[in-house]
Amino acid sequence: MSLLSQPRKAVVLLSGGLDSTTVLAIARAEGYLPHALSFRYGQRHQAELTAASRVARAFGVPHRILAIDLRAIGGSALTDDIEVPKDRDRAAMGKDVPVTYVPARNTVFLALALGYAETLDAGDLFLGANAVDYSGYPDCRPAFIEAFERLAQVATAQGVSGAVQYRVHAPLMSLTKADIIRRGVELGVDYALTHSCYDPVGELACGRCDACQLRRKGFTEAGVQDPTRYAA
Repeated sequence: MSLLSQPRKAVVLLSGGLDSTTVLAIARAEGYLPHALSFRYGQRHQAELTAASRVARAFGVPHRILAIDLRAIGGSALTDDIEVPKDRDRAAMGKDVPVTYVPARNTVFLALALGYAETLDAGDLFLGANAVDYSGYPDCRPAFIEAFERLAQVATAQGVSGAVQYRVHAPLMSLTKADIIRRGVELGVDYALTHSCYDPVGELACGRCDACQLRRKGFTEAGVQDPTRYAA
């Protein structure tokens, strides 16, 4: 294989959830050589990191887990002693920025992914940002992605020199959860490997948090059997 035909490297943010796993499948299907990156950031549980490791092994891609402590700043139900909202209806989910929003999380994650990409001579970053089901998260919107892409170009040695043109890919941005699941099924994603719940009960998803409700609704609307084991 010539150098020109070799797949381009890409850094894919992998939480172990439904969205990021689908993005990993998309990156690979588009011909990239994905390098998965996950974070032990002080989240409430380790289930998502266990899932991320499962997914990376199943895809056969390099996988790194970086440790950072976002509990030090708190401010989120995922990193502080704040109750995870349960049994909310769709209107309540989309009304305001939810308490499960982790302050500047995607900014921090993408910044570290950018540094990793620079060491790999990679110009492409992938993440599972979605403005349809998670419209309340300010760092899951097109304006954020576009701004970070501009930042990447002026914040790195390779960007400033013009050696690399950085691009932040958010292929799920305008898709519903059902659309995401259908796309993943087309690409052969095994969603039994993934984890979405904010507040699991042992090895079971709670079935009541926003993430569980959106996941369950997505499978129903997609007409795909949900492999998730729910506590409720």
